[in-house]
Amino acid sequence: MTITESVLLSRITLGVMPEVRQPNKTDDSMMFFVIIAYLICLSAAGGLSVAMIALGTLPKNLEPIRIALACCCTGLIGGSLYCIRAVYLNKCVRKSWDADWHTWYFLRPIASFICGGASFLFLKAGLLVLESNTKENASEIGFYALAFVAGLNVDKFVAKIEGVAHAVWGIERSRSAAAAENVKEKGSK
Repeated sequence: MTITESVLLSRITLGVMPEVRQPNKTDDSMMFFVIIAYLICLSAAGGLSVAMIALGTLPKNLEPIRIALACCCTGLIGGSLYCIRAVYLNKCVRKSWDADWHTWYFLRPIASFICGGASFLFLKAGLLVLESNTKENASEIGFYALAFVAGLNVDKFVAKIEGVAHAVWGIERSRSAAAAENVKEKGSK
């Protein structure tokens, strides 16, 4: 047992509860600006990456995965946009900024990046089909559009992919998707 643990244990035994540090307004304001800077940097990095890919400045060894990388970056842009919108809605409009959500603002764009890549895989495999009239050279644009939407709305995209997995391979939906579906059904009754 370390000294810190023994001091803590003795305080609890004597009925003296350890102090729990509450975040103050300065910490919250600082984290707000860190989150904003993080989201702006991710948006800029995603946009710059897509621009570099579109201009053909991608290294030759990455050329075979050019569209997949562009989809990942486009999904990142969509997710960053969603988070930036959530920041101004929760901080400025609703006045409901909550420190419990800070982790979400950091992880959500990463999930969007992954969903952008997954959208490429499912389109390329033919498991998702774009059902609109497309021009001859517009096939890549469809990939990017779906990747953006997948990044923008991760929850619905994951639910759609789970539906495809269930239909194609018989894989049951995850517990979180099933719970969301139950809530949706109760709300419609």
